[in-house]
Amino acid sequence: MSGHSKWATTKHKKAAIDAKRGKLFAKLIKNIEVAARTGGGDLAGNPTLFDAVQKAKKSSVPNDNIDRAVKRGSGEGADAVDYQTIMYEGYGTNGVAVLVECLTDNRNRAASEVRLAFSRNGGSLADPGSVSYLFSRKGLVVVPKSDGVGEDEVMMAALEAGADEVTDEGDTIEVLCEATDLVAVRKAIQEAGIDYDSADVIFHPSMEVEVDAEGARKILRLIDALEDSDDVQNVYANFDASDEVMAELEND
Repeated sequence: MSGHSKWATTKHKKAAIDAKRGKLFAKLIKNIEVAARTGGGDLAGNPTLFDAVQKAKKSSVPNDNIDRAVKRGSGEGADAVDYQTIMYEGYGTNGVAVLVECLTDNRNRAASEVRLAFSRNGGSLADPGSVSYLFSRKGLVVVPKSDGVGEDEVMMAALEAGADEVTDEGDTIEVLCEATDLVAVRKAIQEAGIDYDSADVIFHPSMEVEVDAEGARKILRLIDALEDSDDVQNVYANFDASDEVMAELEND
């Protein structure tokens, strides 16, 4: 799909030995709390919560932590926090558009950290609406490749349920669909007996900016700096980098 997608796959492989694993856990737990608060704590009746829990389990978040997060979000926990969703828009080097999705209990802190990450990494914040029109809401299901599960098998399961695009990304198969079709596509994949890593509603770029190795290094430094903030949940950027460029970066 995009250079950022390939980079996310690369980072995913390293997650087990990543020193930032605690940050990843915290963000996954926050997702569970918000999903439970929005749609209730019953996984069977709350597909967003189901997917948030599945993603946390796939990332080895302990079950006790997951259960406590569900209880906090659904109002059973005494230490519940009210998170707000805030979107920031900006530009990286080479005119790459960047969307930053925050879940925070402190708007001022979130704004300050996002602004600092942009200014320190050659980017700039933009007015609301100046970047978001370059993205659309889509559903994304990520399926790990395994014996007997490849692009063809996933495509057969997903297309009838409403998938728009099935792409081989190396170690994973990525299924893109309309955001409203995400649950149906995910269920169709499950019912075909295929395991999946994650199912999320994302912001997908409608057009992409091709970058060379140096441009990719700069935008990825910005993305890493943004993701380092506890308030930042997701970062989306409309850059594309060739396999050769991404391979060069992996050797850095």
